[in-house]
Amino acid sequence: MAYVISDECIACGACAGECPVGAITEGDGKFEINADECLDCGACASVCPVEAPKAE
Repeated sequence: MAYVISDECIACGACAGECPVGAITEGDGKFEINADECLDCGACASVCPVEAPKAE
């Protein structure tokens, strides 16, 4: 199951740099995860300062 980024996202970009497959891109006011590319590894969640990425 893919991770999703909640509205708590502060658009810092820390998660995008940690994603091993590049599934995270900057959206409108927050970052977004492409569910088709997400490996469900949790790397994004481990570096987020506001715990915005969550397992779906």
